[in-house]
Amino acid sequence: MYIATSRSSDVAAGTERKSGLRRVSANVVALGAVSLVTDISSEMVTAVLPLYLVLGLGLNPLQFGLLDGLYAGATAVVRVLGGHLADRWRRLKAVAGFGYGLSAVCKLGLVAAGSSVAAIGVVLAADRTGKGLRTAPRDALISLSSEPDTLGRSFGVHRAMDTVGAFLGPLVAMAVLALSLGSYTSVFFTSFCIAAIAVMLLFLFVRDHKQEIADRAAVSVRAAFGLLRERGFRRVVVWAALLGFVTLGDSFVYLVLQRRWDVAATFFPLLPLGTAGVYLVLAVPLGKLADRIGRWPVFLGGHVALVAALIALCGPVSGFWLAALALGLHGVFYAATDGVLMAAAGPLVPADLRATGLAVVQTGQAAARMLSSVLFGLAWTLWDLQPAVLVAAGALAVVALGAAFARPVRK
Repeated sequence: MYIATSRSSDVAAGTERKSGLRRVSANVVALGAVSLVTDISSEMVTAVLPLYLVLGLGLNPLQFGLLDGLYAGATAVVRVLGGHLADRWRRLKAVAGFGYGLSAVCKLGLVAAGSSVAAIGVVLAADRTGKGLRTAPRDALISLSSEPDTLGRSFGVHRAMDTVGAFLGPLVAMAVLALSLGSYTSVFFTSFCIAAIAVMLLFLFVRDHKQEIADRAAVSVRAAFGLLRERGFRRVVVWAALLGFVTLGDSFVYLVLQRRWDVAATFFPLLPLGTAGVYLVLAVPLGKLADRIGRWPVFLGGHVALVAALIALCGPVSGFWLAALALGLHGVFYAATDGVLMAAAGPLVPADLRATGLAVVQTGQAAARMLSSVLFGLAWTLWDLQPAVLVAAGALAVVALGAAFARPVRK
């Protein structure tokens, strides 16, 4: 792959050819670097938080489900706001930067919260608010820095760099825990320092998209939700939300692994590495495949991989190789869905509403996943682990089959 170094912010920067390969915009690479460093910070916290809350503070599955749902769903209420402000002010970079900065400060909030579950809940909500504010403007910058027929590749490159951070984060967390003799406070403070570096990278190296619009009043939340009148866009939003509703959250996947295979607390932060490693390897190839054969089939294929992962986790057969297979399939799920959905939805949204429109898709998904976490925590509490996971796998398979017949996005 050839990476462009042109200073131009025009989309032509992503379309020139060399040795038969299309270039990826330098702005996409810069955004990838910011996400890489940010994910080191965030995944340090994500790697230790389930263990800290469940084993350290003694939360039961329902309580953890409520917190995990809050963590996943707090973004839902601000994604459209962040996208709208970025489009309205034509300041994609500034709004994204504010979101990155808020999430960085929240790492210090975890230090201040101590063992108070209520305070931790507030900090996690604020942290996810920062993520909600930054995600749509960032993805809009990626979309506007790329040609429509290379969006899968561009998002694949960005997500691959992002996943390098996700791979390194748990390793850094484990190293800090080892050096600090098990101090979670040290993990949270180190996470803040790394997040601050990411904010600096954003403001130093990422270029904004300064496209002027003739009618600023036309860029409104009402206009964004008016996109739902368009059949293709509406169907993408609805099916993405339905699939999100039956998708098991990452933290639960790792807790299931820990419970079934009795993974020692020392090695728990390493579990996300299996997901991240596969995601890193497959993000770009699956992005290219989505550009070639269609983004919706690849997106649904990722959900089929997650169904297989859940069956491997709680099927009738056990063994180390099944745990490794489940983590690998979990990585396939993310490589085939995360950036691919944004690449599929981007061309359905006008350029002057790109951040807001993508935020509508993300909001539906985030709200659905918040409900999913709460309901799965309740099911685990009432039915026990194995039945809850198998019901979740069955529900996901049914919805994925329906989405396959619906085909809201065609090549």
